[in-house]
Amino acid sequence: MSTIEGSDIKKVVVACDAGMGSSVLLTSQLSKTLSPYGVSVEHSPVDRIPEGADVVLCHTGLVDRARTRVPGTVVISFQMFLGDPAFTRLEQAVKNGSTLAE
Repeated sequence: MSTIEGSDIKKVVVACDAGMGSSVLLTSQLSKTLSPYGVSVEHSPVDRIPEGADVVLCHTGLVDRARTRVPGTVVISFQMFLGDPAFTRLEQAVKNGSTLAE
């Protein structure tokens, strides 16, 4: 299980597969929420997650593919594109500098 301190998170990648636009909206929302803490948020297809991501967020069905693409990186899964507790956990870890674990 990978972990990272919230104070070390500088780049979050929202990885998707379906191309329905929900992940782009999520990226925009998280960017607004996390930018005051100096965290950038990018969007990427799950099979092309860029190097240098500190945390990857992806739908539960894509977790295995994401972990294969970026081994050793914290990959957080979520079920819902809006209001999922995973987003609150990420924000709290960044805000408080606490440990974020998969």
